[in-house]
Amino acid sequence: MVGQGSAALGAPGFEGEGSLARAHTDEDVTPGEIAVGVIIGRSSEYFDFFVFGIASVLVFPSLLFPFLSRLDGTLAAFAIFSVAFVARPFGTAISMAVQRRWGRGTKLTLALFLLGASTAGMAFLPSYASAGTVAIVALVVLRVGQGLALGGSWDGLPSLLALSAPQERRGWFAMIGQLGAPIGFVLAASLFAYLYSSLSVAEFLDWGWRYPFFVAFAINVVALFARLRLVVGQSYAELLQQLELQPVGVTRVMRDEGRNVLLGAFAALASFALFHLATVFPLSWIAMYSEQSITEVLSVQIVGAFLAAGAIMVSGWLADRVGRRNLLGTMALFIGAFSLVTPWLLGAGQVGNNVFLLVSFVLLGLSYGQASGTVTANFSPKYRYTGAALSADLAWLVGAGFAPLVALALSAKFGLGAVSLYLLSGVVCTLVALRINRRIERKE
Repeated sequence: MVGQGSAALGAPGFEGEGSLARAHTDEDVTPGEIAVGVIIGRSSEYFDFFVFGIASVLVFPSLLFPFLSRLDGTLAAFAIFSVAFVARPFGTAISMAVQRRWGRGTKLTLALFLLGASTAGMAFLPSYASAGTVAIVALVVLRVGQGLALGGSWDGLPSLLALSAPQERRGWFAMIGQLGAPIGFVLAASLFAYLYSSLSVAEFLDWGWRYPFFVAFAINVVALFARLRLVVGQSYAELLQQLELQPVGVTRVMRDEGRNVLLGAFAALASFALFHLATVFPLSWIAMYSEQSITEVLSVQIVGAFLAAGAIMVSGWLADRVGRRNLLGTMALFIGAFSLVTPWLLGAGQVGNNVFLLVSFVLLGLSYGQASGTVTANFSPKYRYTGAALSADLAWLVGAGFAPLVALALSAKFGLGAVSLYLLSGVVCTLVALRINRRIERKE
Protein backbone atom coordinates (compact mmCIF):
# COMPACT_ATOMS: atom_id res chain seq x y z
CA MET A 1 0.00 0.00 0.00
CA VAL A 2 2.70 2.48 0.87
CA GLY A 3 4.98 1.92 -2.07
CA GLN A 4 8.76 1.87 -1.86
CA GLY A 5 8.25 0.99 1.79
CA SER A 6 11.51 -0.90 1.87
CA ALA A 7 13.57 2.13 0.94
CA ALA A 8 14.95 4.27 3.70
CA LEU A 9 14.04 7.93 3.73
CA GLY A 10 17.59 8.79 2.96
CA ALA A 11 18.14 6.04 0.42
CA PRO A 12 19.51 6.91 -3.01
CA GLY A 13 16.14 6.41 -4.64
CA PHE A 14 14.86 9.48 -2.83
CA GLU A 15 17.73 11.82 -3.60
CA GLY A 16 16.81 14.89 -5.59
CA GLU A 17 13.10 14.37 -4.82
CA GLY A 18 12.79 16.63 -1.82
CA SER A 19 13.75 13.89 0.61
CA LEU A 20 16.73 13.53 2.87
CA ALA A 21 19.96 12.45 1.24
CA ARG A 22 22.02 10.72 3.82
CA ALA A 23 23.67 7.34 4.27
CA HIS A 24 21.45 4.41 5.09
CA THR A 25 21.90 2.74 8.45
CA ASP A 26 20.14 -0.15 10.11
CA GLU A 27 18.35 2.37 12.34
CA ASP A 28 16.92 4.45 9.50
CA VAL A 29 13.18 5.01 9.64
CA THR A 30 11.53 3.77 6.47
CA PRO A 31 8.37 5.17 4.88
CA GLY A 32 6.68 1.85 5.60
CA GLU A 33 7.41 2.14 9.33
CA ILE A 34 6.17 5.71 9.40
CA ALA A 35 3.01 4.70 7.52
CA VAL A 36 2.25 1.97 10.06
CA GLY A 37 2.78 4.42 12.92
CA VAL A 38 0.52 6.97 11.27
CA ILE A 39 -2.29 4.49 10.63
CA ILE A 40 -2.17 2.99 14.14
CA GLY A 41 -2.07 6.39 15.78
CA ARG A 42 -4.88 7.91 13.75
CA SER A 43 -7.07 4.80 14.03
CA SER A 44 -6.88 4.89 17.82
CA GLU A 45 -7.79 8.58 17.94
CA TYR A 46 -10.71 8.22 15.54
CA PHE A 47 -11.94 5.15 17.41
CA ASP A 48 -12.16 7.15 20.63
CA PHE A 49 -14.10 9.93 18.97
CA PHE A 50 -16.47 7.67 17.05
CA VAL A 51 -17.24 5.70 20.20
CA PHE A 52 -18.27 8.96 21.83
CA GLY A 53 -20.21 10.08 18.75
CA ILE A 54 -22.24 6.89 18.52
CA ALA A 55 -22.87 6.90 22.28
CA SER A 56 -24.15 10.47 21.91
CA VAL A 57 -27.02 9.03 19.89
CA LEU A 58 -27.61 5.65 21.51
CA VAL A 59 -26.69 6.17 25.18
CA PHE A 60 -26.23 9.65 26.56
CA PRO A 61 -29.72 11.05 25.81
CA SER A 62 -31.31 8.33 27.97
CA LEU A 63 -28.49 8.02 30.50
CA LEU A 64 -27.87 11.70 31.22
CA PHE A 65 -30.88 13.60 29.92
CA PRO A 66 -33.98 11.54 30.79
CA PHE A 67 -35.76 14.78 31.73
CA LEU A 68 -35.57 15.99 28.10
CA SER A 69 -37.30 14.82 24.95
CA ARG A 70 -35.36 12.43 22.74
CA LEU A 71 -34.52 15.26 20.33
CA ASP A 72 -33.41 17.69 23.03
CA GLY A 73 -31.46 15.00 24.83
CA THR A 74 -29.57 14.16 21.64
CA LEU A 75 -28.89 17.84 21.00
CA ALA A 76 -27.51 18.17 24.54
CA ALA A 77 -25.27 15.16 23.95
CA PHE A 78 -24.08 16.67 20.65
CA ALA A 79 -23.28 19.91 22.48
CA ILE A 80 -20.95 17.95 24.77
CA PHE A 81 -19.59 16.17 21.70
CA SER A 82 -18.57 19.58 20.32
CA VAL A 83 -16.66 20.56 23.47
CA ALA A 84 -13.64 18.45 22.49
CA PHE A 85 -13.16 20.37 19.27
CA VAL A 86 -13.14 23.65 21.17
CA ALA A 87 -10.51 22.25 23.53
CA ARG A 88 -8.33 20.80 20.80
CA PRO A 89 -6.45 24.02 19.80
CA PHE A 90 -5.67 24.64 23.46
CA GLY A 91 -4.29 21.12 23.68
CA THR A 92 -2.04 21.87 20.73
CA ALA A 93 -0.75 25.05 22.36
CA ILE A 94 -0.05 23.31 25.66
CA SER A 95 1.57 20.30 24.03
CA MET A 96 3.92 22.41 21.92
CA ALA A 97 5.17 24.04 25.11
CA VAL A 98 5.57 20.62 26.75
CA GLN A 99 7.52 19.32 23.78
CA ARG A 100 9.90 22.28 23.74
CA ARG A 101 10.58 21.78 27.43
CA TRP A 102 10.58 17.98 27.90
CA GLY A 103 10.66 16.44 24.44
CA ARG A 104 8.39 14.73 21.93
CA GLY A 105 8.23 11.39 23.73
CA THR A 106 7.03 12.98 26.97
CA LYS A 107 4.43 15.04 25.15
CA LEU A 108 3.04 12.07 23.25
CA THR A 109 2.97 9.85 26.36
CA LEU A 110 1.06 12.47 28.34
CA ALA A 111 -1.37 13.12 25.50
CA LEU A 112 -2.21 9.48 24.83
CA PHE A 113 -2.43 8.69 28.54
CA LEU A 114 -4.89 11.57 28.93
CA LEU A 115 -6.84 10.40 25.90
CA GLY A 116 -7.02 6.82 27.13
CA ALA A 117 -7.83 7.80 30.72
CA SER A 118 -10.55 10.22 29.63
CA THR A 119 -12.14 7.65 27.34
CA ALA A 120 -11.91 4.82 29.88
CA GLY A 121 -13.26 7.17 32.55
CA MET A 122 -16.44 7.52 30.54
CA ALA A 123 -17.00 3.79 30.95
CA PHE A 124 -17.58 4.39 34.68
CA LEU A 125 -19.95 7.30 34.14
CA PRO A 126 -22.95 7.18 36.47
CA SER A 127 -26.45 7.90 35.25
CA TYR A 128 -28.40 11.07 35.89
CA ALA A 129 -30.81 9.01 37.99
CA SER A 130 -28.03 8.07 40.42
CA ALA A 131 -25.77 11.14 40.39
CA GLY A 132 -27.81 14.02 39.00
CA THR A 133 -25.99 16.88 37.31
CA VAL A 134 -22.67 15.54 38.60
CA ALA A 135 -22.85 12.89 35.89
CA ILE A 136 -23.29 15.53 33.18
CA VAL A 137 -20.43 17.65 34.53
CA ALA A 138 -18.20 14.57 34.71
CA LEU A 139 -18.85 13.79 31.05
CA VAL A 140 -18.06 17.38 30.05
CA VAL A 141 -14.77 17.27 31.96
CA LEU A 142 -13.79 13.95 30.40
CA ARG A 143 -14.72 15.24 26.96
CA VAL A 144 -12.51 18.29 27.48
CA GLY A 145 -9.74 15.85 28.40
CA GLN A 146 -10.25 14.03 25.09
CA GLY A 147 -10.01 17.29 23.17
CA LEU A 148 -6.86 18.46 24.95
CA ALA A 149 -5.29 15.05 24.42
CA LEU A 150 -6.08 14.96 20.72
CA GLY A 151 -4.46 18.36 20.29
CA GLY A 152 -1.42 17.06 22.12
CA SER A 153 -1.14 13.84 20.13
CA TRP A 154 0.27 15.55 17.03
CA ASP A 155 3.54 13.74 16.34
CA GLY A 156 4.52 15.14 12.95
CA LEU A 157 4.46 11.70 11.34
CA PRO A 158 2.08 12.71 8.50
CA SER A 159 4.21 15.74 7.65
CA LEU A 160 7.38 13.66 7.79
CA LEU A 161 5.82 11.03 5.57
CA ALA A 162 4.66 13.60 3.01
CA LEU A 163 7.95 15.48 2.91
CA SER A 164 9.90 12.25 2.59
CA ALA A 165 7.82 10.96 -0.31
CA PRO A 166 8.91 11.26 -3.93
CA GLN A 167 7.43 14.36 -5.52
CA GLU A 168 5.34 12.36 -7.96
CA ARG A 169 3.79 10.29 -5.13
CA ARG A 170 2.95 13.00 -2.59
CA GLY A 171 -0.78 12.41 -2.98
CA TRP A 172 -0.46 8.68 -2.34
CA PHE A 173 1.60 9.18 0.79
CA ALA A 174 -0.66 12.00 2.02
CA MET A 175 -3.73 9.76 2.10
CA ILE A 176 -2.16 7.12 4.35
CA GLY A 177 -2.91 8.87 7.63
CA GLN A 178 -6.50 9.47 6.56
CA LEU A 179 -7.13 5.71 6.50
CA GLY A 180 -7.33 5.89 10.27
CA ALA A 181 -10.81 7.43 9.99
CA PRO A 182 -12.62 4.50 8.32
CA ILE A 183 -10.63 1.97 10.35
CA GLY A 184 -11.59 3.68 13.60
CA PHE A 185 -15.21 3.94 12.52
CA VAL A 186 -15.47 0.28 11.50
CA LEU A 187 -14.13 -0.83 14.88
CA ALA A 188 -16.40 1.51 16.85
CA ALA A 189 -19.56 0.86 14.82
CA SER A 190 -18.99 -2.91 14.81
CA LEU A 191 -18.68 -3.03 18.58
CA PHE A 192 -21.84 -1.00 19.10
CA ALA A 193 -23.77 -2.96 16.46
CA TYR A 194 -22.85 -6.26 18.11
CA LEU A 195 -23.72 -5.08 21.63
CA TYR A 196 -26.93 -3.33 20.58
CA SER A 197 -28.19 -6.40 18.72
CA SER A 198 -27.12 -8.93 21.38
CA LEU A 199 -28.48 -7.25 24.50
CA SER A 200 -31.83 -6.02 25.64
CA VAL A 201 -32.34 -2.25 25.70
CA ALA A 202 -32.09 -2.27 29.49
CA GLU A 203 -28.87 -4.30 29.49
CA PHE A 204 -27.32 -2.13 26.78
CA LEU A 205 -28.12 1.12 28.62
CA ASP A 206 -27.04 -0.32 31.97
CA TRP A 207 -23.65 -1.84 31.15
CA GLY A 208 -23.33 -2.95 27.52
CA TRP A 209 -22.41 0.46 26.10
CA ARG A 210 -19.43 0.72 28.46
CA TYR A 211 -17.36 -1.99 26.75
CA PRO A 212 -16.31 0.09 23.71
CA PHE A 213 -14.86 2.69 26.07
CA PHE A 214 -12.76 0.03 27.81
CA VAL A 215 -11.58 -1.23 24.41
CA ALA A 216 -10.56 2.32 23.54
CA PHE A 217 -8.12 2.37 26.45
CA ALA A 218 -6.51 -0.89 25.31
CA ILE A 219 -6.18 0.41 21.75
CA ASN A 220 -4.55 3.57 23.03
CA VAL A 221 -1.92 1.56 24.89
CA VAL A 222 -1.02 -0.30 21.69
CA ALA A 223 -0.95 2.96 19.74
CA LEU A 224 1.25 4.61 22.34
CA PHE A 225 3.98 1.97 22.12
CA ALA A 226 3.78 1.79 18.32
CA ARG A 227 4.28 5.54 18.01
CA LEU A 228 6.85 5.87 20.77
CA ARG A 229 8.98 3.29 18.97
CA LEU A 230 9.31 5.83 16.18
CA VAL A 231 9.28 9.22 17.86
CA VAL A 232 11.93 8.49 20.49
CA GLY A 233 14.34 6.96 17.98
CA GLN A 234 17.49 8.86 17.07
CA SER A 235 16.90 8.51 13.32
CA TYR A 236 13.39 9.92 13.62
CA ALA A 237 14.59 12.89 15.67
CA GLU A 238 17.34 13.58 13.16
CA LEU A 239 14.86 13.50 10.28
CA LEU A 240 12.56 15.96 12.00
CA GLN A 241 15.49 18.19 12.85
CA GLN A 242 16.79 18.25 9.28
CA LEU A 243 13.33 18.96 7.89
CA GLU A 244 12.82 21.66 10.55
CA LEU A 245 9.69 19.91 11.84
CA GLN A 246 10.01 21.31 15.34
CA PRO A 247 7.45 22.92 17.68
CA VAL A 248 7.02 26.68 17.67
CA GLY A 249 4.84 28.73 20.00
CA VAL A 250 1.24 28.99 18.82
CA THR A 251 1.06 32.74 19.31
CA ARG A 252 4.19 33.15 17.22
CA VAL A 253 2.77 31.04 14.40
CA MET A 254 -0.51 32.94 14.39
CA ARG A 255 1.30 36.26 14.45
CA ASP A 256 3.69 35.49 11.63
CA GLU A 257 1.71 33.06 9.46
CA GLY A 258 -1.86 33.15 10.71
CA ARG A 259 -3.06 33.66 7.14
CA ASN A 260 -1.67 30.28 6.14
CA VAL A 261 -3.25 28.62 9.18
CA LEU A 262 -6.68 29.95 8.17
CA LEU A 263 -6.20 29.00 4.52
CA GLY A 264 -5.17 25.50 5.54
CA ALA A 265 -8.28 25.16 7.71
CA PHE A 266 -10.81 26.51 5.23
CA ALA A 267 -9.32 24.78 2.18
CA ALA A 268 -10.51 21.43 3.56
CA LEU A 269 -13.80 22.63 5.06
CA ALA A 270 -16.08 20.82 2.58
CA SER A 271 -14.49 17.51 3.56
CA PHE A 272 -14.70 18.23 7.27
CA ALA A 273 -18.31 19.42 6.99
CA LEU A 274 -19.23 16.11 5.35
CA PHE A 275 -17.26 14.07 7.91
CA HIS A 276 -19.81 13.97 10.74
CA LEU A 277 -22.76 14.40 8.38
CA ALA A 278 -21.86 10.99 6.96
CA THR A 279 -21.12 9.31 10.29
CA VAL A 280 -22.78 10.73 13.41
CA PHE A 281 -25.66 12.92 12.18
CA PRO A 282 -27.48 10.35 9.98
CA LEU A 283 -27.50 7.84 12.83
CA SER A 284 -29.38 10.36 14.98
CA TRP A 285 -31.77 11.44 12.24
CA ILE A 286 -32.66 7.94 11.08
CA ALA A 287 -33.03 6.72 14.68
CA MET A 288 -35.61 9.42 15.41
CA TYR A 289 -37.41 9.87 12.12
CA SER A 290 -37.23 6.47 10.41
CA GLU A 291 -38.38 2.92 11.07
CA GLN A 292 -34.97 1.53 10.09
CA SER A 293 -33.27 -0.37 12.91
CA ILE A 294 -30.14 0.96 14.59
CA THR A 295 -28.26 -2.26 13.86
CA GLU A 296 -29.06 -2.01 10.17
CA VAL A 297 -27.99 1.64 10.00
CA LEU A 298 -24.68 0.80 11.67
CA SER A 299 -24.20 -2.16 9.32
CA VAL A 300 -24.73 0.03 6.25
CA GLN A 301 -22.33 2.60 7.68
CA ILE A 302 -19.71 -0.10 8.22
CA VAL A 303 -20.01 -1.05 4.55
CA GLY A 304 -19.75 2.65 3.73
CA ALA A 305 -16.58 2.95 5.82
CA PHE A 306 -14.96 0.16 3.80
CA LEU A 307 -15.95 2.00 0.63
CA ALA A 308 -14.48 5.17 2.12
CA ALA A 309 -11.17 3.38 2.76
CA GLY A 310 -11.05 2.32 -0.88
CA ALA A 311 -11.97 5.84 -1.98
CA ILE A 312 -9.19 7.30 0.18
CA MET A 313 -6.66 5.13 -1.64
CA VAL A 314 -8.15 6.12 -4.97
CA SER A 315 -7.75 9.76 -3.94
CA GLY A 316 -4.01 9.19 -3.56
CA TRP A 317 -3.81 7.79 -7.08
CA LEU A 318 -5.90 10.63 -8.51
CA ALA A 319 -4.05 13.37 -6.64
CA ASP A 320 -0.73 12.29 -8.11
CA ARG A 321 -2.20 12.72 -11.58
CA VAL A 322 -4.38 15.83 -11.34
CA GLY A 323 -2.87 17.54 -8.27
CA ARG A 324 -4.06 17.48 -4.66
CA ARG A 325 -5.62 20.92 -4.73
CA ASN A 326 -7.39 20.32 -8.03
CA LEU A 327 -8.83 17.11 -6.61
CA LEU A 328 -9.93 18.85 -3.41
CA GLY A 329 -11.67 21.59 -5.38
CA THR A 330 -13.36 19.11 -7.71
CA MET A 331 -14.60 17.01 -4.81
CA ALA A 332 -15.98 20.15 -3.15
CA LEU A 333 -18.13 20.64 -6.25
CA PHE A 334 -19.30 17.03 -6.06
CA ILE A 335 -20.15 17.47 -2.37
CA GLY A 336 -22.11 20.59 -3.29
CA ALA A 337 -24.06 18.66 -5.90
CA PHE A 338 -24.66 15.83 -3.42
CA SER A 339 -25.97 18.30 -0.84
CA LEU A 340 -28.80 19.24 -3.20
CA VAL A 341 -30.21 15.70 -3.20
CA THR A 342 -29.57 15.07 0.50
CA PRO A 343 -33.07 16.14 1.67
CA TRP A 344 -34.70 13.90 -0.93
CA LEU A 345 -32.55 10.87 -0.03
CA LEU A 346 -33.02 11.16 3.74
CA GLY A 347 -36.73 11.64 3.21
CA ALA A 348 -37.15 8.66 0.88
CA GLY A 349 -37.29 5.88 3.43
CA GLN A 350 -34.90 3.00 4.01
CA VAL A 351 -33.58 2.80 0.45
CA GLY A 352 -32.93 6.54 0.36
CA ASN A 353 -31.19 6.40 3.74
CA ASN A 354 -28.89 3.61 2.59
CA VAL A 355 -28.04 5.39 -0.66
CA PHE A 356 -27.26 8.57 1.28
CA LEU A 357 -24.96 6.70 3.67
CA LEU A 358 -23.03 4.83 1.00
CA VAL A 359 -22.61 7.76 -1.39
CA SER A 360 -21.64 10.14 1.41
CA PHE A 361 -18.93 7.75 2.58
CA VAL A 362 -17.51 7.44 -0.94
CA LEU A 363 -17.45 11.22 -1.38
CA LEU A 364 -15.94 11.56 2.08
CA GLY A 365 -13.14 9.15 1.19
CA LEU A 366 -12.28 10.88 -2.08
CA SER A 367 -12.23 14.33 -0.49
CA TYR A 368 -10.95 13.61 3.00
CA GLY A 369 -8.15 11.49 1.57
CA GLN A 370 -6.39 14.69 0.45
CA ALA A 371 -7.75 17.10 3.06
CA SER A 372 -4.72 16.89 5.32
CA GLY A 373 -2.03 19.50 4.76
CA THR A 374 -3.06 20.41 1.23
CA VAL A 375 -1.77 23.98 1.54
CA THR A 376 0.78 23.52 4.33
CA ALA A 377 3.52 24.00 1.75
CA ASN A 378 2.73 27.70 2.22
CA PHE A 379 4.29 27.61 5.67
CA SER A 380 7.90 28.51 6.21
CA PRO A 381 9.76 25.32 7.13
CA LYS A 382 10.15 26.27 10.79
CA TYR A 383 6.40 26.91 11.15
CA ARG A 384 5.16 23.85 9.24
CA TYR A 385 5.04 21.47 12.20
CA THR A 386 2.89 23.69 14.43
CA GLY A 387 1.06 25.32 11.52
CA ALA A 388 -0.18 21.97 10.18
CA ALA A 389 -1.49 21.02 13.63
CA LEU A 390 -3.31 24.34 14.07
CA SER A 391 -4.83 24.17 10.58
CA ALA A 392 -6.24 20.74 11.38
CA ASP A 393 -7.56 21.96 14.74
CA LEU A 394 -9.43 24.86 13.16
CA ALA A 395 -10.78 22.72 10.31
CA TRP A 396 -12.22 20.26 12.85
CA LEU A 397 -13.61 23.07 14.98
CA VAL A 398 -15.27 25.09 12.23
CA GLY A 399 -16.17 22.30 9.83
CA ALA A 400 -16.90 19.18 11.84
CA GLY A 401 -17.11 19.88 15.56
CA PHE A 402 -20.59 21.39 15.57
CA ALA A 403 -21.91 19.59 12.47
CA PRO A 404 -24.11 17.00 14.25
CA LEU A 405 -25.52 19.61 16.63
CA VAL A 406 -26.23 22.24 13.97
CA ALA A 407 -27.50 19.80 11.35
CA LEU A 408 -29.89 18.03 13.72
CA ALA A 409 -31.17 21.23 15.34
CA LEU A 410 -31.78 23.03 12.06
CA SER A 411 -33.22 20.03 10.21
CA ALA A 412 -35.59 19.27 13.09
CA LYS A 413 -36.86 22.86 13.01
CA PHE A 414 -36.66 23.80 9.33
CA GLY A 415 -36.39 20.49 7.50
CA LEU A 416 -33.57 18.59 5.82
CA GLY A 417 -32.86 21.49 3.48
CA ALA A 418 -30.79 22.91 6.36
CA VAL A 419 -28.33 20.04 5.93
CA SER A 420 -27.89 21.06 2.31
CA LEU A 421 -27.12 24.64 3.33
CA TYR A 422 -24.59 23.44 5.91
CA LEU A 423 -22.74 21.36 3.33
CA LEU A 424 -22.90 24.14 0.75
CA SER A 425 -21.35 26.59 3.22
CA GLY A 426 -18.38 24.24 3.57
CA VAL A 427 -18.11 23.92 -0.20
CA VAL A 428 -18.04 27.70 -0.64
CA CYS A 429 -15.34 28.07 2.03
CA THR A 430 -13.18 25.41 0.37
CA LEU A 431 -13.46 26.93 -3.10
CA VAL A 432 -12.78 30.47 -1.85
CA ALA A 433 -9.77 29.35 0.22
CA LEU A 434 -8.28 27.42 -2.69
CA ARG A 435 -8.82 30.40 -4.98
CA ILE A 436 -7.11 32.78 -2.54
CA ASN A 437 -4.24 30.35 -2.11
CA ARG A 438 -3.76 30.11 -5.86
CA ARG A 439 -3.62 33.92 -6.17
CA ILE A 440 -1.08 34.15 -3.35
CA GLU A 441 1.16 31.58 -5.05
CA ARG A 442 1.00 33.48 -8.33
CA LYS A 443 2.02 36.73 -6.64
CA GLU A 444 4.89 35.08 -4.87
